[in-house]
Amino acid sequence: MRERFKQQLEEMYRQMVVLGGLCQQAIAMAVKTLDEQEEAAQRLEAQVHILDGEIDDMEREIEGLCTKLLLKQQPVATDLRRITAALKMVTDLERIGDQASDIAELARFIRHNGKNEALKKMAADVIRMVSDSVDAFVRLDLDQARAVIAYDDVVDRWFDQIKKELIARMAQDSSAGEEFLDVFLVAKYLERIGDHATNLAEWVEYAQTGARSKNGLWVAPAGMGG
Repeated sequence: MRERFKQQLEEMYRQMVVLGGLCQQAIAMAVKTLDEQEEAAQRLEAQVHILDGEIDDMEREIEGLCTKLLLKQQPVATDLRRITAALKMVTDLERIGDQASDIAELARFIRHNGKNEALKKMAADVIRMVSDSVDAFVRLDLDQARAVIAYDDVVDRWFDQIKKELIARMAQDSSAGEEFLDVFLVAKYLERIGDHATNLAEWVEYAQTGARSKNGLWVAPAGMGG
């Protein structure tokens, strides 16, 4: 029985890695839309929507596996926390897929004029956060999870920088206000993805310790004592 449980747990980890990879692809492809002309951008947007659908499917698949593990294996202590954490994490990963789709829809309306480098660097950082948080969960690496949480400050600084640059650009060229708003929304979606990656890392903490750090405080989730 224990060997079967171990195999199912390994399958859960494998699927989490696949889901995290799909999210990373969706973000990267959505931001790449910034570099393409309209026709190519539309193709990229369609591919992001396909990835989003695959992410939704995997979310349901992992939820089903976790539910079976909880009902049939009745895990306790650390194993219970890991499965509970996975159930919470897939929700954040699914939302990351949704936000990548939103970015793709906006990005094809933004002119490629060499002024979107900050967005691309911000995207690279949030992709790293998503990758590292999922990796921390699979490897049960508490230090890596906490590094992801700390790195959210870097993404927040990118957002503040982009917002200030947009305000300055709008003061110089108010006729491009609608496009600047689209750029701002892309940055905001990336900032929200950073928040979701932070949530992922906080659930890794919970899986390991029975508590999560939230706004600098350590808290035990309601009804989920260690």
